Amino acid sequence: MQGENFTLLFDFILENFGTENIFLVFYILNLVFAAIAYKLGFAKDLPLLKSVFVYILLAIGTYIITIFSIFNLPITESLIAVSLVLGIYRFRLHRERKAKKQ
Repeated sequence: MQGENFTLLFDFILENFGTENIFLVFYILNLVFAAIAYKLGFAKDLPLLKSVFVYILLAIGTYIITIFSIFNLPITESLIAVSLVLGIYRFRLHRERKAKKQ
């Protein structure tokens, strides 16, 4: 199994944009998809200050996760998959609740 590479996004960004800003690109991508995953799957209605605190901690955790992305692990791809699955789940849940009301 050696030689398999599951990081399609890493290879795409590396080939098209080079290594100059690769950490920043991955940090922004990971932060966006982590925030989407949090909002779709785990967020509760919190007061504004608590929400800001949660997103600051999310940004700090994303910094650490981005280091793993740079080491060629499929972190960003996993966050994209999680965001898609949670988005489909929330869409179906919304559609089901709407159908129950009618």
